[in-house]
Order: sequence, then structure tokens, then C-alpha cells
Amino acid sequence: MARIVVERSHSLGREVARQRAEKLAEKLERDFAVSHAWQGDVLAISRSGADGRIEVGEDRVRVELTLGLLLSAMSAGIQAQIERSLDKALQA
Repeated sequence: MARIVVERSHSLGREVARQRAEKLAEKLERDFAVSHAWQGDVLAISRSGADGRIEVGEDRVRVELTLGLLLSAMSAGIQAQIERSLDKALQA
């Protein structure tokens, strides 16, 4: 199993960052059949072979994702995609 952690700072404020995280989760749901649910300021995400969370703070966002055996082989590409998508979502 592989674990991916990506953290980015932002100046959007918590509420705007939550809205952007929600849009990102909706895209993941459409593209990759990822389910998501809010638990306070943490967005839990999951799909077959992957579980994770997006923690939204006032000035930072942290993504943690644990990949199962099959997806672990693609962890570098998955991490790069997360980084690109998060950077794009957090642009002011």
C-alpha cells in the first residue's frame, strides 16, 4: 500500500477553500467514481482501492490518500495529478 500526502497553503479563507474542495470532489466523483462526505472541515473520500481525506483549514489544505495494492503501482502519477488539481483549485 502507498500513502500520498500533499499540503498546500492558500489565502482564500476556510469557506472558499471548502467550496473549492467540494468542486474538486465532485470532479473526482464524475471522473473516477470517488464518493465523498464532509465530516466537519474534513472531506472523506473513497473508492475501491483508495481511501483518503482532504483537510480544509483557514490557510492550508492537506490531502492524504492511501492506495491499495493495485493503485500503488501508479502512486507517482496519482500524486502528480493531485498536486496539479489542488494547485489549480486553490488559485485565487
